[in-house]
Amino acid sequence: MKAPTTHPMKSASMPVLLALLMVISSLAGCTAITGDSDSDAEVLAVFSYSPSSNIRTGDTVVFDASSSTPSNGLTYRWDFDADGSIDETGRSAEWQFDTTGVKTIELTVSDGSKSSSQTKEVTIADATAQPPSAEITQYADDEDCSDDDIDETTHIVLWICEMDKSMTDRDISATTTVTLDAATSEAGDSSQYITEWNWDLDSGTDKDNDGDSENDVDFSGETIDWSNVAPGEYEVNLHILNSAGLTDSDTIKVYVSYAGKWSDFEMGGNNSGNAQTLDFDVNIVYDKDQGNTIRKAVGELTYPQIDDGCIELGAGNCRAKLDIHALNEEDEEASNTSSKALDQRTDGDCDEDNNDCVHLTLSSYMFTDTESTYGDGEWVFQIRNEKVNDLQVESFVIRLHYR
Repeated sequence: MKAPTTHPMKSASMPVLLALLMVISSLAGCTAITGDSDSDAEVLAVFSYSPSSNIRTGDTVVFDASSSTPSNGLTYRWDFDADGSIDETGRSAEWQFDTTGVKTIELTVSDGSKSSSQTKEVTIADATAQPPSAEITQYADDEDCSDDDIDETTHIVLWICEMDKSMTDRDISATTTVTLDAATSEAGDSSQYITEWNWDLDSGTDKDNDGDSENDVDFSGETIDWSNVAPGEYEVNLHILNSAGLTDSDTIKVYVSYAGKWSDFEMGGNNSGNAQTLDFDVNIVYDKDQGNTIRKAVGELTYPQIDDGCIELGAGNCRAKLDIHALNEEDEEASNTSSKALDQRTDGDCDEDNNDCVHLTLSSYMFTDTESTYGDGEWVFQIRNEKVNDLQVESFVIRLHYR
């Protein structure tokens, strides 16, 4: 163990020396006192240490109390072996531990009249111990909801596919279960084993208020099922601990996208001077602070150019024209397809001889919270019919792309 630093007592002649210095300053023509008095400031001991984990016997650990308050006029006393004696002084200190186990470290700061202490526990492993290696298993769905292959080797990518939605359910509220697997993590060496697998599912929130937003324990276990996961982008953190008391962590992004399809439904006609509408409700997330940001939202509408049951009462009367309108949760209209000409409605894989196919794509920029955009939250994709005749719609698809 590092030997404690000794400090000689102040000399009895110190008051005389201070008085002499004041006389010299007076003879020089001025006495300057700078800065405000900290006598009423809160005294608070705060320290950190580096390395902050995987410390072994013989390692040099640097302790830093610079975050203590006030920033000036404090004395610092460190006790590294929980024996009540002062082992080091100063705003920063270095120490080496020569035995394993959980060590209690105490910092006491004082401004001469008030004092404050902070205590932390530090785990010390044997010098020969090996740290573990944390690994979250990556996987993805084979295909998205359009039967297109997903080529992904870095993140977890999943799709929620509701391709047979009922017209009595025009709300997107489906969730899924995400399996998180750490089975390929390694303990360190053959004599060690993993004792804890802890999962933090929300790296943007510090639930345990320890100053680290990525180490909260939402689930524990080598493999877990994370249920009720809504469409969105998530960052998951894994922290493992081995039998030697050493740790490691891994992080992975989880992307859950969505597609819902409504097929073969009737769209009423505008026979009262007001356009007929159908609303489809969808929650859209764009939270940059949390790292949960949609990439784009798409509405895809396919309908016949002329309904089989239409009776021609005038030139062009039976030529259908439906449009998609997108409104945010304040009922502000962000975009629509009404300006798209009839001869241009051939988006996607469209049977353009018989159908119109019109898509409305909203980029992620539309959902940012600025004066020129519309924010996220509860949005509405609305189908609107300005024409007189009813129409049997072939399909309407809403896709939320988070990856």
